[in-house]
Amino acid sequence: MLEQDYLMKLILQFFRGMVRSWELKEEKDDPELAADMLETAIGTATEMDGAVLLSLSPDSIAQVLRVSGTDPNVVEFVARGLLLESVYLSEAGNNELAGVRAAQARALADDYGFELPDDPTDFGAMEEDLDEIALQGDLDDDDPFAFFDNL
Repeated sequence: MLEQDYLMKLILQFFRGMVRSWELKEEKDDPELAADMLETAIGTATEMDGAVLLSLSPDSIAQVLRVSGTDPNVVEFVARGLLLESVYLSEAGNNELAGVRAAQARALADDYGFELPDDPTDFGAMEEDLDEIALQGDLDDDDPFAFFDNL
């Protein structure tokens, strides 16, 4: 039960980080800052060094997350975060890295057997999933991504 509560909190917090990165990108018109936020959030969600994890090839990132035992639900949100980061990087003019992030997201989706959204900036489907997660456990406001609010 404690593990399930922890996973639900982690997923909700990662989603909050994704939404906050989008808001920050819009407020400050800084897609690079938003991409950096997502990389930090991915490292926190996977409990790995985000820079090292994201330096891996698309196929390797899926293998490392599988070997590390990262929960498949977390992996799905990480993949969505990578796809969103690819949008930010494209907007910042870093098309090569944007392509890598999109390929990493697709590799995770292929390896774990889930669909990625056509529009990674549409948080509606994820909100429905989170509503269900929130009903399953007692979620508090202990948010490791709260530091994003001060940027």
